[in-house]
Amino acid sequence: LGCPAYGYGIRYEHGLFRQRFEGGQQVEAPEDWLNHPDPWEFARPEAAYTIGFKGSVATEGGREVWSPGETVIASAQDTPVVGWQGKWANTLRLWAAKPTTMFDLARFNRGDYAAAAEPEALARTLSRVLYPDDTTYQGKELRLKQEFFLTSAALQDILRRYLVSHSDLRALPAHVAIQMNDTHPAIAGPELIRLLCDVHGLPFDEALETARACLGYTNHTLLPEALERWATFTFGTVLPRHMQIVERIDAWHGRTYPTRPSHVGIVKQHEVRMGELAFIMAHKVNGVSALHSDLVKQNLFPELHALHPDRIINQTNGVTPRRWLKMCNRPLAGLITQTIGAGWEADLDRLQDLAPQIKDAGFRAEFGAAKRLNKVALAGWLARDCGVSVSPDALFDVQIKRLHEYKRQLLNILETIARWNAIRKNPTGPWVPRVKIFGGKSAPGYGVAKEIIHLINDVATVINADPVTGDLLKVVYPANYNVSMAERLIPAADLSEQISTAGKEASGTGNMKFMLNGAPTIGTLDGANVEILHEVGAENFFLFGLTATEVVRHREDPDHARKAIEASPPLQDVLQMIAEGRFSRDQPDRYHGLVHRMWHSDYFLVASDFDAYLAAQAHADAAYRDPQRWLAMAAMNTARSGFFSSDRTIRGYMKDVWSVTPAL
Repeated sequence: LGCPAYGYGIRYEHGLFRQRFEGGQQVEAPEDWLNHPDPWEFARPEAAYTIGFKGSVATEGGREVWSPGETVIASAQDTPVVGWQGKWANTLRLWAAKPTTMFDLARFNRGDYAAAAEPEALARTLSRVLYPDDTTYQGKELRLKQEFFLTSAALQDILRRYLVSHSDLRALPAHVAIQMNDTHPAIAGPELIRLLCDVHGLPFDEALETARACLGYTNHTLLPEALERWATFTFGTVLPRHMQIVERIDAWHGRTYPTRPSHVGIVKQHEVRMGELAFIMAHKVNGVSALHSDLVKQNLFPELHALHPDRIINQTNGVTPRRWLKMCNRPLAGLITQTIGAGWEADLDRLQDLAPQIKDAGFRAEFGAAKRLNKVALAGWLARDCGVSVSPDALFDVQIKRLHEYKRQLLNILETIARWNAIRKNPTGPWVPRVKIFGGKSAPGYGVAKEIIHLINDVATVINADPVTGDLLKVVYPANYNVSMAERLIPAADLSEQISTAGKEASGTGNMKFMLNGAPTIGTLDGANVEILHEVGAENFFLFGLTATEVVRHREDPDHARKAIEASPPLQDVLQMIAEGRFSRDQPDRYHGLVHRMWHSDYFLVASDFDAYLAAQAHADAAYRDPQRWLAMAAMNTARSGFFSSDRTIRGYMKDVWSVTPAL
């Protein structure tokens, strides 16, 4: 693509966490990914910057001067990110926090031993753990510090590199584009203004316009936890100078757009709203699927969209075909090259040339043989890693993503129990053997998601030991889902579970990876599913469930959960079994809270979509019984996946957001 870029992040000592299961429950262990040296990582001592927190702000000579109360050094480590066939390399620059002073000897000599080590402790804490638990004040403060640490280091680095060959900072937008990935780096607007004003002497208005012309904002989700709001007390304590700048930005926007409703703004109800800050400080805002971008306009920022009708655009996500087909699925990649020739890896639209071949029985047989090789390999790995024996002839039904109520792993496992009940009632029926495969981690503090993980593992224990159902139904949940595991699971998947509550998933990229590897989708009209359905056609997609508009209407009825359950005898049976402790003999009331929520709230409308989901699964069974029909559906998914290349996505950003022309 020839897009010159730097990616910035924090060089955490520990990753998210390593997941294991004890008694079916998720247990988190540190992910010590830095234990082994990386020969591709290079220290950059020339890129080291002081990052401040807290302290006070004084006016000196008509200018604001911030005197931080705490400081750390951001130290850079670079990893080259080499493009396809080595034609281009960009840089991933990660920041580690180092203390400005290792040890306060004066405090130590006064007997204040803990305080003497505070500088080192602060630095180590900042880059020690990814996403600290922010349920406490200390956790919230640490997360805000981490976000500012990353953002300030990146912006200082950008300005340093720019000033090596340029002198006029007013021309920065002609040479630099900065993309804020969700609201976590939304402090970039105030920090860039601070650097331009306080450090380099630009007037505030010029600094504001320069910053806005550089910044873009990608919204990735409509969920509240991703649209951060900081208490003004916390924000002002940790970043006092930035609190002043935020208030000034808010006042400027209110004056500039006098029709702005009174309830809209950055600082409201003693909170700093980072979503509004990112929107106002960006010259372009984008969603990551067509539906999501519409919802950003209609539901998330309707008033700001009315004031700035041309600011929100769409850039549908994509995935790289080099990793997610060429590298992880060699049998299918080889068949594609054999059929349409080389070069499709860099021009994924060429996969449409496979479509005419799908009518050929010989091609379908080769496509099926490639899929079976992957399934045999996965079956062997599941037997070794999880101790569960599965048949590669079964339908591999896969849902792999982080655990969240809106992604509705609960809907999947409830359907699994209903299927188990149905098989037990008629074990000699024409059942399609199924292997239900789950993968994903819950946030450590997300109790409901961890409860769902426990339920899935409890159900797996019971079903996998049942001699009546035998190989007709298996449930497998490998621990510690990550990219390496995805590279095993996705090429072997027959059915892609994309069953989120409509209106909640911004896009998804797993859905695209499954499609690329020849797995039809069972899913709702949510996120990029809408565009997948458009590309592949309804005949190659198992659609079910309420639309985003219908979801809103259902929630208006406070009794929607009870009505939906009472209308579904299979769901009543499943919930009764769970409530009676059928899957938790050692603790029969383990899931009483879960069942109670299903009957009395069910915010994510699992019950309302349950019967439609059962029907869609029955349609998938019917299609799989006809091997030639299934192979044609699977192959058509691969053939129609060209739109979902990340190459198309990045070219869209280059043209519509960054105004970058290819350097190659």
